[in-house]
Amino acid sequence: MSRYREWDLSCKVYVGNLGSSTSKYELESAFSKFGPLRDVWVARNPPGFAFIEFQDPRDAEDAVRALDGTRMCGTRVRVEMSTGRSRRGGWGRSGRRSPTPRRRSYSRSRSRSRSDSPRRSRSTSRDRR
Repeated sequence: MSRYREWDLSCKVYVGNLGSSTSKYELESAFSKFGPLRDVWVARNPPGFAFIEFQDPRDAEDAVRALDGTRMCGTRVRVEMSTGRSRRGGWGRSGRRSPTPRRRSYSRSRSRSRSDSPRRSRSTSRDRR
């Protein structure tokens, strides 16, 4: 069994948004309907994605067209031809950087202290009469 990174890109399919309990056999069952498979690799740490290698690139393309956005193994999955590039850098499908948790930013300009600003009082319903 060859390492999934060395597979033929024209036959390699990426499956994303999988549940953590997805098994290799469930994926084999779903994808083998489109043609013979060479290999199936399911990520375990971190879970949530897999790679499927078909023997024929046309079968891989058919599987992508048919299965992208369908429910599989309990979740709606993303199925696309593998690009061969790592997704570790946080780049999403659109090519834009995915949102990262932002730290609270504080203004660099000097803000007025409470004693400098005029104090506003909230009017109550009694004051409006």
